[in-house]
Amino acid sequence: MIAVASHPVEGHVSRGFEVVREGFEQNFAQRGELGGACCVYVHGEKVVDVFGGVRNKLGEPWEDNTMVVVHSATKGLAAMTLAITHSRGWLDYEERVATYWPEFAQQGKETITVRQLLAHQAGLFALDEPVDRAVVEDLDRLAAVLARQKPRWEPGTRQAYHALTLGFYEGELLRRVDPRHRSLGQFFQEEIATPLGEDIYLRLPEEIPNARLATLSPPTRLRMLTGFPFRFMLETINPHSNIYRALVINPGTAVYQDEQRVYARNLEVPSGLGVCTARGIAHAYGAFAAGGRELALRRETLDLLAAPAIPPARGFYDECLKADGVEFSLGFMKSTAIWPFGSARSFGSPGSGGSLGFADPDVGVGYAYVTSQTGTALNGDPRDVALREALYSAL
Repeated sequence: MIAVASHPVEGHVSRGFEVVREGFEQNFAQRGELGGACCVYVHGEKVVDVFGGVRNKLGEPWEDNTMVVVHSATKGLAAMTLAITHSRGWLDYEERVATYWPEFAQQGKETITVRQLLAHQAGLFALDEPVDRAVVEDLDRLAAVLARQKPRWEPGTRQAYHALTLGFYEGELLRRVDPRHRSLGQFFQEEIATPLGEDIYLRLPEEIPNARLATLSPPTRLRMLTGFPFRFMLETINPHSNIYRALVINPGTAVYQDEQRVYARNLEVPSGLGVCTARGIAHAYGAFAAGGRELALRRETLDLLAAPAIPPARGFYDECLKADGVEFSLGFMKSTAIWPFGSARSFGSPGSGGSLGFADPDVGVGYAYVTSQTGTALNGDPRDVALREALYSAL
């Protein structure tokens, strides 16, 4: 309530979508929102673009151009780069990764396909060699570590959430297929963000001032204890668990923290360090949902992204998340009964804390929600769910 009273919701909605703005306002009054933004494109037209609340502990207002880190929602943005390379004929999702990256064919990885890698089915969710920020910054050194990694089990047999490693593997794969050998962050900036004219960074540049960045407010201790499933909480504090190895060590999420400048600059972590406006994410997904013309995407590529996920041999049970019902395809998460968003053909990616971006090609929707108040829900933050329900009631 304080955030709404001090910094009321601003922005605009098109006629017929007022209910989304009402849902956004209710998030502050009823669902503990601190600050955030929501944007929606429908058939290429921006119909919702609202923001409000505060962006940091000083109580400074969330403004029209405020950006925030979206954690794993970054994965969907990273996957967009490979979709573009597929549309240009540089990459075949069914081809072996080693065809493009010969050094990858070590330690039993010779037959891993691009599709298996992007679906978290390669068994490469953690790195055994020590990896710090210096290694992450040196893409050649990082590529050598990635190539030497041995899968935890036979690739293609199980799903395990590649929380950080997926983006690093995607980045090197992109460098190999791009004729200019650009990094994933540079490619995204030049081929997606700049053509769309949006603030979406997978490599935050030095010139972005702290005044444009929202900081994340952690959940209360009580919310932490009651919000996450008990088994998942135990897994996250067990240093021998798969999710702990995937998130906390080698390199761990601490590699991209920067207390002095809110978020680290000139560092690429394509699985978790996207810094964006909701408008930028929604516009990008909107381009995918509306036929891809803005980004010169082929229909064949878009049809593959909208197709159902293909399970590994042992099914979709995730060995990191210790749960069923989460499905991945071509770098994106798919809508399921356990984690629904949009239609069955939707594809996108949520981020830890509550953010979400997705494309729904059935209704031409590109959607994004971002926040500075970290939530604890694992299958749809209540604030985001309220906004999506309002959106689809309007549609």
